[in-house]
Amino acid sequence: MDICVALGGNPNAGKTTLFNALTGSRQHVGNYPGVTVDRKEGRYVQNGHDMHIVDLPGTYSLTAYSVEEVVARDFLVNECPQVTINIVDASNLERNLYLTIQFLELGIPTCVALNMIDVARSRGIEVDHQKLTRLLGVPVIPIVARSGLGKQALMDAVARVAEAPRPQPLRVSYGRDLETAIQEMEPLISENAFLTAFYPTRWIALKYLENDAQILEKGRSTDRAVSDQLEAVTRKVSAHIEETLETYPEAMIADHRYGFISSLLKQGILKEYHDRNRLFLSDRIDKVLVNRFAGPLIMFGVLFALYQFVFTYSEVPVGWCETFFEWLADTISGQLADGLLKSLIVSGIIDGVGGVLGFVPLILFMFFGIAILEDSGYLARVAFMLDRVFQMFGLHGSSVMAYIVSGGIAGGCAVPGVMATRTLRSPKERIATLLTAPFMNCGAKLPVFALLIAAFFPAHQARMMFILTLISWSGALLAAKFLRLTVVKGPSTPFVMELPPYRLPTFRGLMIHTWERTWQYVKKAGTVILGISVLLWAAMTFPRMPDGQIETYAAQRSQIIAAAPAAAVAELEQPLGDSPLSSDAARLKSELLVVQGRQSAEALRHSLAGRIGSTLEVVSRWAGFDWRTNIALLGGFAAKEVIVSTLGTAYSLGDVDAQGGDSLSARLVAEPGWRVLTAWSVIIFVMFYAPCFITVVCISRESSWRWGLFSMVFNTSLAFLLAVGIYQVGSALGY
Repeated sequence: MDICVALGGNPNAGKTTLFNALTGSRQHVGNYPGVTVDRKEGRYVQNGHDMHIVDLPGTYSLTAYSVEEVVARDFLVNECPQVTINIVDASNLERNLYLTIQFLELGIPTCVALNMIDVARSRGIEVDHQKLTRLLGVPVIPIVARSGLGKQALMDAVARVAEAPRPQPLRVSYGRDLETAIQEMEPLISENAFLTAFYPTRWIALKYLENDAQILEKGRSTDRAVSDQLEAVTRKVSAHIEETLETYPEAMIADHRYGFISSLLKQGILKEYHDRNRLFLSDRIDKVLVNRFAGPLIMFGVLFALYQFVFTYSEVPVGWCETFFEWLADTISGQLADGLLKSLIVSGIIDGVGGVLGFVPLILFMFFGIAILEDSGYLARVAFMLDRVFQMFGLHGSSVMAYIVSGGIAGGCAVPGVMATRTLRSPKERIATLLTAPFMNCGAKLPVFALLIAAFFPAHQARMMFILTLISWSGALLAAKFLRLTVVKGPSTPFVMELPPYRLPTFRGLMIHTWERTWQYVKKAGTVILGISVLLWAAMTFPRMPDGQIETYAAQRSQIIAAAPAAAVAELEQPLGDSPLSSDAARLKSELLVVQGRQSAEALRHSLAGRIGSTLEVVSRWAGFDWRTNIALLGGFAAKEVIVSTLGTAYSLGDVDAQGGDSLSARLVAEPGWRVLTAWSVIIFVMFYAPCFITVVCISRESSWRWGLFSMVFNTSLAFLLAVGIYQVGSALGY
């Protein structure tokens, strides 16, 4: 039997942990139709039941306040899963059951997973799940998602619920005023079959009383006359409640739901053995980790330790990757004849995409470290501590998570960071956040920084990455303050956030999270980056040099060979294995390579990309960028990883010894136009210039194309001014 199962619950209730425990590697990530919220799906097989499991976005309610709540509700209504597993935190039962009550009011077949019962017991809380099962009328199964305890019993209950008849919607009493209004609205809804194909009659009335924007819009488009009558009832009862109780229907509905939950829990559901005011382990840890003075110092220490771990332990595997791609390029170069095919494979694909894939070990270690901080609950503490700072720069506390997701700890992505701004209610704070979140050091910028740090700061890699993190945060906050004082003026709004309890990450969970993010990076390198690399290779190859110029270089080589001793020519044509060349042969090879290098550089300059890069060099030289660097930075407008692949292709096509086997880092160090100051200028420019194309599209969809265009112009202008300032001041000081 095939069963569709939805996983729903509050954020931090352990929903993703349970999903990973159930599906393991049998899962994939997509998007819900029309929105950019992740949709995770997987399979679980038990006792002949093939269960298709969908992980819904974490949400506190089914009222359409955020896109996550709309997505969760639409999936439950439109796709009608046979069972919904509602994951609740056993140590925070009252708040978590609020969503459970809404599932039951909607008439959804539900199975409650009472998660983290170990945490509840450590806090002196015992939950009588059997009595709660009787009172709610649905199975309540105690589990520990981290360890898998209770998983079998939970899925057995899911199978039983799937085979049982669909339950009747739960009825909660909302007091005389609201119940009178509901009784007046229900006949209108049922007699006109108004939205009843999708929702229960009573639930539709409640949504009108809550002024649910999505339901109101759907109702008006379905039957305007009925919708107007329902809205008239809502206005009437709202005015009466405001006059008599100084509140509004939505607040009263929430109060009565919590009252219903409270009455349930008072029937012997909860037993508490400890003083409710005592400090639990997470509270004791927080007294140190979020301390006003010690907290920031510990945070900086954790960040530096993360970078030290990443660069120390990824150095060897990164070297293996570089060696592999150098060997692959040399092998294919020896097998293929000179020509466009060899150039495409060696310079366009291997030196391009290989330069990006060479940093996979570093990316993997970075994501592993971030997964530890995230799964343990420490990242939420970072957001809490930075809230005080963000208020000073005109941003909301929720902006912190948008920054962190975008790469506040190097390795994120600006696209989900921009989407994370949906939680901001103030439009002006939201615009300021989504415009500055791309300043963070995302995973796409990380290979660029790793390349330049390895080339010019090899002895201080972790320290440099730590400094770059501080620079990106400082630049983003200062830019946000500038925007809040100019184009998006307005007051800051207060911020309250939930701090989840500390948890020991599971090895399985860490592996799944690390692999998911690393695979996204590899997949992007094998698809988007590969395509762009081939296009840029073509732009750096065509149009080709005129035949006359090619013949001139061929004549120069012929002259050099004719003037050389015959023995030296024969030695080059038939090399003696690994034996060193004679002095005459070595001199001949060196002279021929000089001519080849001049021809390669001239051919690259003559290409379309070379002409564009050379044209821009008139301006870019103020920042220390040569024409080849310009080509790479232009490619970075599409995706920042392309900068590394384009540099690899450009310095391969224009290299004196394209088969010399040197890594890109070594080539940059040996290049006369590159030095430490140039590296700093490029790093700062890459950090702050226009977001990649996908992020610009996302900014436009979350706001408007005007702000998407503004982000490209504002960010690039700021980045170029900073790069020019660094290069000119550094040059004046003699660096």
